[in-house]
Amino acid sequence: MEKRLCNASYWIGIVSTVLAVIMRGLAIVGVFVFPASPGAIRISYHTFLDGAMLFFVMAIASSVTMWAKSQKS
Repeated sequence: MEKRLCNASYWIGIVSTVLAVIMRGLAIVGVFVFPASPGAIRISYHTFLDGAMLFFVMAIASSVTMWAKSQKS
């Protein structure tokens, strides 16, 4: 179970990082991918960057848990 969680969170973190880099690049050029509607929450590259950090920390924690379990046995 931990191995699947580790793999899934790693790849979701990679996808979030790529989306953040693409959105940041488009923001530098002046193209907005997600235009803000009145009263809507604006989605920026920072949203994906925060998600990427969360998933990478989850992958690291899952790896440490797997390592600790293997050291006990």
